[in-house]
Amino acid sequence: MTSLDRPHLYIGGEWVPPASAETIPVENPATEQVLAHVPAGTAADVDRAVAAARAAFESWSVARDRAEVLDRLHTALASRAAEIARVVGLELGTPLKIAKAVQAGLPITVLRSYADLASRHSSAGEIGNSLIEREPIGVVGAITPWNYPLHQVVAKVAAALAAGCTVVLKPSELTPLVAFLLVDAAEEARVPAGVLNVVTGTGPVVGAAIAGHPAVDMVSFTGSTATGRAITHAAADRIAKVALELGGKSANVILEDADLVRAVKVGVGNAYLNSGQTCTAWTRMLVHESHYDEAVSLAAKTAGGYTVGDPFDESTRLGPLVSRAQRDRVLGFILRATARLVAGGADAPVPPLGHFVAPTVFADVDPDSELAQEEVFGPVLSIIPFSSDDEAVAIANNSKYGLAGGVWGSEERALAVARRMRTGQVDINGAAFNPLAPFGGYKQSGVGRELGEHGLAEFQQVKAIQR
Repeated sequence: MTSLDRPHLYIGGEWVPPASAETIPVENPATEQVLAHVPAGTAADVDRAVAAARAAFESWSVARDRAEVLDRLHTALASRAAEIARVVGLELGTPLKIAKAVQAGLPITVLRSYADLASRHSSAGEIGNSLIEREPIGVVGAITPWNYPLHQVVAKVAAALAAGCTVVLKPSELTPLVAFLLVDAAEEARVPAGVLNVVTGTGPVVGAAIAGHPAVDMVSFTGSTATGRAITHAAADRIAKVALELGGKSANVILEDADLVRAVKVGVGNAYLNSGQTCTAWTRMLVHESHYDEAVSLAAKTAGGYTVGDPFDESTRLGPLVSRAQRDRVLGFILRATARLVAGGADAPVPPLGHFVAPTVFADVDPDSELAQEEVFGPVLSIIPFSSDDEAVAIANNSKYGLAGGVWGSEERALAVARRMRTGQVDINGAAFNPLAPFGGYKQSGVGRELGEHGLAEFQQVKAIQR
């Protein structure tokens, strides 16, 4: 056992023993060594957590100091930024520079936004003789993924708490350790007992128990489309609300009047962020045929500059994949691909220990092929040519997903293309991510929105009072 071990669950404001003595090992994907063990929670543990959240809801839902509590939570979490980056580097393998900026920095920023929003939404105004009120939806079950293990937690928990909801959280069993740092911060911030509860465990046990629990009013889930379907079915039996942020297969459209060098370099970086384990990754690079060959060459050269290795080495730009199963899944896509390999590949050299895949680029990818249609979730980029804006839009929209995307070119033309893309958010010419803007997808990329005021509204009911 190591100092990272967490033998208890957090329920009702206390660290309590789990119902079962079974534990789940947490692996360092760069070394394949076990870092820690966490409880393998059960349905009985979920029952206790939901009861604690239900008991805390009445007082928290009307608490006038929610903004102050979240402000204290932000201060306590921000003081742990270095430890957050270290823990995510250990349990996920994100290179330290990215872990500091994104894995630690983004959730702290998001929490700040919800501390600011917490006191602003008691009323939605008036319509005729009706007073429109916003009220918290109730007890929220939050089920979060492993790829951005604190950001995805905070995006749900902070919004739910700001709205006046109480939460039962199940972090991913692959990367659960950083969620406990949020609990430590919550204790320091004096978050009332039962407002935040954490039950670690597997999806088929803890996740299923949360999704189907009769006293859970809403389930907020981020993860695979297949699991999202299962959660929707479980919640449908009691007509509970479900918010889903699922997969993506985003297109990066590079028009002929784009700054090609910048568009390709930024596009490759986006595709490889977090070792490609990003739902919004621009994994399809669509390039106008007049610049196609140059773009392929640039992308291959750029990919070759991504040093693969130890996440705690400052020179590393690409860490491991989260698990052996994920690495094997990504390698399967690479081995089955029929497109032209121009960088990386299954046989490219990587460290002998750890779940690494070399940064890979395929050219001449068929838009209807598996490589262009399925979410690989690894450092694999597909490049596809197009001859007109209409064709680019058609290829971009030729997907069951619609989560993100990019367009490069003159602003008016790029904006026109962006508006035609059936996706939840589009960046023009590398515009920065906005943590206050709504985040979510079309089609099989999900239902609902996270972040900012739109994310807050997901956890609220709307009531009309006629006078």
